[in-house]
Amino acid sequence: MSLPEAFTDRLVQIVPREQFESIIKTFDSPKQVTFRVNTLKSSPQELEAELNAARIPFERIKWLEGVYRITPENKLSLTQTDAFYGGRLYIQNLASMIAPMILAPKPEETVLDLAAAPGGKTLMLAGMMENTGWLSAVEPSRERFFRLCDNLKSQGVANAHTYMTDGRSVGKKCPEMFDRILLDAPCSSEARFKTHEPKSMSFWSVHKVKETSKLQRRLLLSAFDALKPGGKLLYCTCSFSPEENEGPLQHLLERHGEDLTTIPLILPFDNIQKPLERWGKEIFDERIQNAVRILPTDTIDGFFLCLLEKNKK
Repeated sequence: MSLPEAFTDRLVQIVPREQFESIIKTFDSPKQVTFRVNTLKSSPQELEAELNAARIPFERIKWLEGVYRITPENKLSLTQTDAFYGGRLYIQNLASMIAPMILAPKPEETVLDLAAAPGGKTLMLAGMMENTGWLSAVEPSRERFFRLCDNLKSQGVANAHTYMTDGRSVGKKCPEMFDRILLDAPCSSEARFKTHEPKSMSFWSVHKVKETSKLQRRLLLSAFDALKPGGKLLYCTCSFSPEENEGPLQHLLERHGEDLTTIPLILPFDNIQKPLERWGKEIFDERIQNAVRILPTDTIDGFFLCLLEKNKK
C-alpha cells in the first residue's frame, strides 16, 4: 500500500526537497530495532553480558549510554530473553528516548508526563530520577491507562503516581506544581506510517490533523499552567504537520510569550531540520526556530521537539 496522496503532497512542502525521496523510502521497510537498559533493574554492563550470553548481536548507540541497536531479524530473539521478561531492557524507538534526554529530570524533582501511555518515556524519566521525587503520569483512556500502570509496575517504577484524567484539566488542578513537564502530545502519528501496515495510516486525514491540533493547543496551555516559574516544558510529537508542531507553539507564545523562553536544541546527529518559518498564511514566532524536526532514517522515527522555560517572576 502507498502513503496517502494528501500526506505526501504536504510532506514535500515540509521536509527539505533534496531529502524527500530518501525520507519517503523510510516508510517502506522495517526499521532497525533500538532498546535501552532499564537502570532501575540493571546496568549497561550487566545487560550486555546477558545479550552476549543469549548470542544476540548488538551495536551500541554511541551518543546515548545504555542504548543499543539490533536488526529487525533479531527482534524475536530479543523478546524471548530473560532480560526482556524481567524488565531489564525496554524496546523503544530512538526518537522517543531523545525526549527524556532533553528534558533531563533530576532526582527529587517534581515531574509531570502529561500524555503518558504506554509509558516508555515515563519509565525513562523514572530511571533518570533514580525512583525519587514525584513523577505524575496522566492518561485519559481507560484501556491505555491500565497498560501504562502494568508497564510501570513490571519495570520497577516506584516514584510514579498515575491519574486517569484529561490532561487539559491538570493545569487548573495543579497550578505551578512541577519542575519539569513532558508533553508528548497525542498526534496523527504520521512519523509511524508503514506502507506494509495499512492500518498505521487508515485513520489519517487532513481534517484529523486539524482536529488534533486543537487538542494539542489545550494541552500545551494546561502544561504551562502546571509549570513552576523557572521550570522546563518539553513539547514533542511524532507528526510532521506544522498544524501539530509549530502551530500549537505559536498559540502558546501568543498567549504567554512574555513568560516563556525557548531553549536552542543541539542534537548529536545531522538528520535534523529547523522548524518552518511559515505555513500557508501563518507566520510563526521566530523563537520557534530553537525547536528541531528530526528527519526519519532506517533507525530513527521522525519527531518534533521544542524545549521551553517558564520565566521566573
